[in-house]
Amino acid sequence: MPGRRMHFGPAGKPVSMKSGDYVKAIRVVAEMGLDAIEYEAVRGVRISESKARAIREAAEEHGVIVSMHAPYYLNFAALSDETRRKSVERLRAAVRAASWMGAYAVVFHPGYYKGHESRESALRLTIESLQPVIEFIDAEGIRGVWIAPETTGKSSQVGSVEEVVEICRSLGKHCRPAVDWAHLYARSEGGFVTSTDQVIKVIEYIEKELGTWAVKPLHTHFSKIEYGRGGEREHHTLGEEGYGPDWRTVCRGYRETGIEGVVISESPILEKDALLMKKICVEEGYT
Repeated sequence: MPGRRMHFGPAGKPVSMKSGDYVKAIRVVAEMGLDAIEYEAVRGVRISESKARAIREAAEEHGVIVSMHAPYYLNFAALSDETRRKSVERLRAAVRAASWMGAYAVVFHPGYYKGHESRESALRLTIESLQPVIEFIDAEGIRGVWIAPETTGKSSQVGSVEEVVEICRSLGKHCRPAVDWAHLYARSEGGFVTSTDQVIKVIEYIEKELGTWAVKPLHTHFSKIEYGRGGEREHHTLGEEGYGPDWRTVCRGYRETGIEGVVISESPILEKDALLMKKICVEEGYT
């Protein structure tokens, strides 16, 4: 994929697939003209090493970038020692499986503010709780896998752009941000990701604070989204009116900054909207 700046694909197996595993899914997305896929381990990491390595081989054969979404049941800001311990175990398992399958980023939701006296307190505990995961990566000699705290869609969750950047800055190596543009839109109740300048601001902030490596590529999620008081409610397709953000606005941000991007579609029609996003970026003169 030399020379290509933007990579597009679905969060999980294509909805058009009636049956088959991720090995087949990789072939299917490549045949469609897509070149990325996110392995969904959101209900738990349940994959053997042999199956994971088969995914890696298929991805290398078809030129598809693989990432992984770690289990939802993580809360590194939890006041419960047991909850944090289990969160570490689950993220370690995701990192190990990602190393087998050649997934370069393991996306996860950092945690919740609940029970904390301040957002700063929740952030500090999140960073402290993640240290054993970084130590695990080093101890296992794992290379090429980044843990990727994701910008979150609810005001109750740790996961503003600034918090995600601070997590990565504090942990240092093996951590890069994952930006979910829909989550930022919902978290702000429609007040952010409404202009290309805002998109540029996010990208430039990440690059300035963490370095160019953090946007080579910038791992992102996109769909339109419905929100209410407190943030996200439901993902929607690009074709549905009345929801945001606008993909063309985001693509122009990529074009103006000139960075590389992996864009994972979380639309209800995963691969169809991934293809539509790619088409729009081609129209904008940026692929």
